[in-house]
Amino acid sequence: MVETQTQYGIIKATPNLLVRDLLAVPHRDTRLVVGYPSFGPNTYSGNLAEMQKEHFHSQEQPKLRFREPTTSESISVCAYEFDKRAKPEILDSRWLQLGRILRTSKGVFANPPKDANGNPITNEKVLMQFLDKIEENNGIYLAEDNADLRNFGYAPYESFPRGFQDCDTFANGGLARLLEYTGEKTAKNLREIATPKLYKRGVNVWGFDAVNEPVLKVAGLVSGRLIEGGRLDVYGSWFGSDGCAFGVL
Repeated sequence: MVETQTQYGIIKATPNLLVRDLLAVPHRDTRLVVGYPSFGPNTYSGNLAEMQKEHFHSQEQPKLRFREPTTSESISVCAYEFDKRAKPEILDSRWLQLGRILRTSKGVFANPPKDANGNPITNEKVLMQFLDKIEENNGIYLAEDNADLRNFGYAPYESFPRGFQDCDTFANGGLARLLEYTGEKTAKNLREIATPKLYKRGVNVWGFDAVNEPVLKVAGLVSGRLIEGGRLDVYGSWFGSDGCAFGVL
């Protein structure tokens, strides 16, 4: 074969290629893979837009895109080596955007399903129809998990306390179990995240007030870093622009 000079020399890299590592974590007895590090800091819509762009990982997986996480998926990623990853990398300096919630007059929906246009459904009556045939599970309602109702559920306000509380009170409450999408009596991942070893001042649940009309928000976690001894803040009315989110492969 005749070799030509063009076979040798510097081969320029593709400019503006979005390179992204991957992180695999355990999630509900399965393996969940997300982009690493997290997307952001940005608004939630900005982070979602970034997830939809084409990313490069390796020759085996040259083109990757990511989807919006559920609150349960975000919690699983957050809990994995929490004190080494999510806490120092995200929660100690900015918010972790867990996923969408819908606050209503009587309770909170997590991970509302989307309509034909890809927008979260915010009609309370329609959402309740999804739950009509579901029995109460330790004070909350969890729809059968599938592609259309991924980690969708509902927690009445009376199922969880708001304000300052200890780790166990929070993890055993309906909100924690809803966000983690577990029918067990304790949200184990959130219990691990909120451990007194890391947050001596416990947990503060705020921004989960009842509203006259349904309000679509993003739930978030952050370290109360200005509080001596540390505190975990769980917020239900995301408004900031300095948040991070995990994109699911």
